[in-house]
Parts: sequence; C-alpha cells; structure tokens
Amino acid sequence: MINIKGKKISIIGAKESGVAAARLCKMLGAIPFVSDCDSEQKLIEYKEIFQNEGIDYELGSHTSKALECDFIVTSPGVPSNSEILTKAKQNKIRIVSEIEFASWFCNAKIISITGTNGKTTTTSLCAHTLKKSGYTAYAAGNIGKAFSDLALNVSSKDFIVLETSSFQLDFIENFKPAVAVILNITPDHLDRYNNSFDEYRNSKYNVTKNQDENDLFVFNADDENTYADVINKKVKRLGFSLKKELLNGSFYKEGKIFFAKNGFIEEVCNTNALKIKGMHNVANALAVVNVAKMLNISNNKIRDALFSFEGVEHRLEFVREINGVKYINDSKATNVDSVWYALESFSEPIYLILGGKDKGNDYNQIRQLVKTKVKKIYAIGSSAQKIYDYFKDIVEVEFQKSLEESVLTARKEAQPGTIVLLSPACASFDMFENFEHRGNVFKQVVNGLV
Repeated sequence: MINIKGKKISIIGAKESGVAAARLCKMLGAIPFVSDCDSEQKLIEYKEIFQNEGIDYELGSHTSKALECDFIVTSPGVPSNSEILTKAKQNKIRIVSEIEFASWFCNAKIISITGTNGKTTTTSLCAHTLKKSGYTAYAAGNIGKAFSDLALNVSSKDFIVLETSSFQLDFIENFKPAVAVILNITPDHLDRYNNSFDEYRNSKYNVTKNQDENDLFVFNADDENTYADVINKKVKRLGFSLKKELLNGSFYKEGKIFFAKNGFIEEVCNTNALKIKGMHNVANALAVVNVAKMLNISNNKIRDALFSFEGVEHRLEFVREINGVKYINDSKATNVDSVWYALESFSEPIYLILGGKDKGNDYNQIRQLVKTKVKKIYAIGSSAQKIYDYFKDIVEVEFQKSLEESVLTARKEAQPGTIVLLSPACASFDMFENFEHRGNVFKQVVNGLV
C-alpha cells in the first residue's frame, strides 16, 4: 500500500468517482482538492458533500490551484485531451486515473472489462455470475460504485469487476487486473483522440500491459483489433468467438455455448433461454464464460447465472408496449456500432430516434440495416443535420426539437407490430447531463403516454 499521508492531491471531476477519491484521500491522511468546470448549479449535491465533509473544492472552472499538487487523480468522465490535463502534462505533473489510484489500496482480485461496446452488460453479467456462484463480487468503475469507494472494504478473497473506459486506461501506471477483457474495438471517441483510431485502440491495450503469466487475458477472436501483436504476450489467453470453434476459449455454434481447453470441448448451455437478446449479448456471455471457467465454476452454475440475468438499464431496455407498439430504451448506445447491434436485435419495423453530440460518427456502417429495418428516423440534437443529410435518400427523416417531441410524434405514427427505439449513436451532453438522464427522460415520457 502506497503511503500518501500529507500529499496534496488534486482530483479532476467532482461526481461519484471524484467524491470517492477525495474520501479515500482523507481516510489515508492526504489533502484532497476537487476541481470541476461544471457549474455549481449542476453539481449542487456534490458541493453539499464537500462542504459537509470538509473537502476543499472549486466548481465552474479549473484554476491554477488545481495544479498546485503532488499529483492529479482524474475521473473517468474527463477527456484525456482536456485543457486542465493538457496543462498538467505541460507542467510535468503526474496524472493517474481513479482506477489506478484505487488499485494502490485494494486487496481484492480485479477483473477489468473494456471494449467499445458491451462493457456495462458484460461487467454486470460477470459480477452476477460470480455472486450466483458463491463469490463476493462487486460491479464498479463506470457502473455501480466508484472503485475508490470499495478499495479499503474488500478482502483478498473478493472480486471487483470494473467497467473500464479508454479514458481511465490512459492514465494507469501499475494497474494490474487478474483478468483483463477486451470485448471489441471499433472507432469511438475519435474526437478526443485526435481522430486517430490507433491512439484510441492503444488506450484499450493498456488494460493488459502490466499483466504477467499468472493473469488471464480474454479477447474477441472475431475482432483482430483485440489481439494484435503489440498486446502483452506473457499473459495466459482465452478467446471467444461467434463464428468459429476455438481450441482454447468459448464459442457459439448452432444455438449453444461451448468451452474448449487444449482442444477438449464441452457444452456449457444453449442460448435460447438468455433474457438478453441479440448475438452481441451472446458474445458478452461468451466472455463471461471464459472468466467463470478460469475459476472452475461448474457449467450448471454458469447456466443458472446466464439464464437469470435480466440485463442492464438503458441498454435495449424494454419500457412499455402500447397498442402493439414496443418502446425500447437504448440510450447507452452512444456510437454507431451500438446502434448496429440494436437494429440487428429486432425483426419488427423500427421508428428510430437518433442524434445528440456527434463523436465523429460514420453512418455507413448502419446504412443497409437502416434501409431494411427502419421506417422512419427522428433526428434530434446538435447532430440532427448530419443525420438528415446522410439518411434523407434512404429513409424518411424528420427533425425534432426534443426527445419528448420525438416520442409524442412516434406515438401518433407507429403502427401495431412496430418498435419505437431510442438508440442515439451519439453522446448526450448537448441536451442532457448523461446517457442515464436521456434514458430516464425517454422512459418518463413513454410511461406518461395514454
């Protein structure tokens, strides 16, 4: 455990991870200072926490005081190329992510799950599977509790399953998970990585860089970006595949999940009883099967866990059916790849709500699916014009002033046997606080329909 007593530590980002990191600092005798550029009005609940707990802070801007420190802990929502972190680098101030910081004080085994899509579902499913199998396990990181909240309250027998973003992995030093998982890597957040896919991909690779021969790396055998030559070669490896049989790892074939070790193949379960739909969720389950088999969890327990998992909020979440029209909340779909998976999951015609803050989206990937599955697009947010320009010759596109208006219009136009799908392909920050806020507004409006 690293001694931080008396250290001046600036924490960038004042929300859940920032609060947790500040509390951890205080518990260990350090002097935290929290800095966030969002307004006091937006952060009023966190301001009250800082005042009540005697934590020094600034809101509304990052001043030079944030740079007067021994090192910086950055929260997961802070872009790696933000102005304050750029200034810190220029001043040669050490920067670590909140997951790196918390890992210094954590005795539990860490399972770190990253990828462009599926992180939340897979993290939740992995923690669920471990719990159902008798382990003490926590889902944390970008979901559940902040890692810093848990670090001092777990034992070496426990597991912390972390949803881990590229921003968190940009600033790790010694972070060393017992299991690292890369689900997939497709272009995302390129606006924050100088429009460089290689830079974004290399951030994901950091999840395994400190692992050794005692650790496990789980990769997607159908996505060569997840097992490139530059990835750590010392670590034990298990792949997963929807398309081919593997000698070592899990794979899908003819409606069933199998696991292979040194060429010996065993059937784990069928997939027809999975409550989470779509082949992308079968892939997520395959990744979890690899983790479970490493822990020698029985096939019966794996099957029970997979079949009892209900899914996660804001990811292809069924909200309500009205007059034969299903309303689905997929607010967590913040990139085009996620929308591809959403469209692929349904056979019914779709009224699609699309738009928000664009992150360098290339809609070519969903062009054919939109053409064959979508009856109409409601374009919202700052990217509405881009969406209209791209799709206007493929399907009917209508500008909407708000998410609420989109739902009300869809209520009038959608026919029985169709789906109204919020799957925006964009970040939410042009209109909402986060994707959860966007999804909750969608559900509130849908649940108010008569």
